[in-house]
Amino acid sequence: MYTTLIYDGSFDGFLTSIFVSFDLKLEKVNIVKSQFFQESFFEEKETIITDKEKADRVWLGLQKKIKPIELSRMYYAFLSENATVENTLFMAIKYVFKSKDNVASNFSNPYILEISKLSKNVSREKHRMEAFVRFKLTKDNIYFANIEPDFNVLPLITKHFKNRYADQKWMIYDLKRNYGIFYNLEKLETIQLSFNNSFDPTKTNASYFTDSELEFQQLWKDYFKSTNIKSRKNMKLHIQHVPKRYWKYLSEKSPI
Repeated sequence: MYTTLIYDGSFDGFLTSIFVSFDLKLEKVNIVKSQFFQESFFEEKETIITDKEKADRVWLGLQKKIKPIELSRMYYAFLSENATVENTLFMAIKYVFKSKDNVASNFSNPYILEISKLSKNVSREKHRMEAFVRFKLTKDNIYFANIEPDFNVLPLITKHFKNRYADQKWMIYDLKRNYGIFYNLEKLETIQLSFNNSFDPTKTNASYFTDSELEFQQLWKDYFKSTNIKSRKNMKLHIQHVPKRYWKYLSEKSPI
């Protein structure tokens, strides 16, 4: 019989679930986020309380067994939010710990292969977000950007923007997952916002953004339009590099 381990959705919560499964010597587990758990008469269940110390013990154990790039693959795969990623990672981690040699790059193993595929998708989305994020200056003197990535890449892109905009207050908000990262010139903070019904994230509304920002947005749109040579337009190639799902949050594409 399977034992369902219900956790809070955090990476530390997931690692705590791995620790518990090993500690209780559970062979058949189903690790699921609490928001997706559905009661069943045919399985035992265990609610996991996130424990940073237990999570760190699992992560340290993996660090001793596999390479940093292989650890990164696992973390990236977790951020894919794939419906079965927790169980894929569980099977892969069990495989790693049971093997004497480092098998985390043995792609003949279906779980290791699946992790590699998921991590590549997440990595691709990370790089796109680093290129496509567009900041707008709010009346609170904070540079604000909203995103809706396919995967939960916000934890992966914050270092890039902290290094690039170290002298500015900025916020990147994931509308799809309803949380954001705010940089206050000293540290990064995870935040949640409640937006007014009048707020349209695809537009630069004068109620929220500075007059200079509206002027800049118009200048940027005019520049983009002036440099667009119609005779050389290749929409297929353009969409390949800038997929349509990103357009509504790009200043040069969206209405002011």
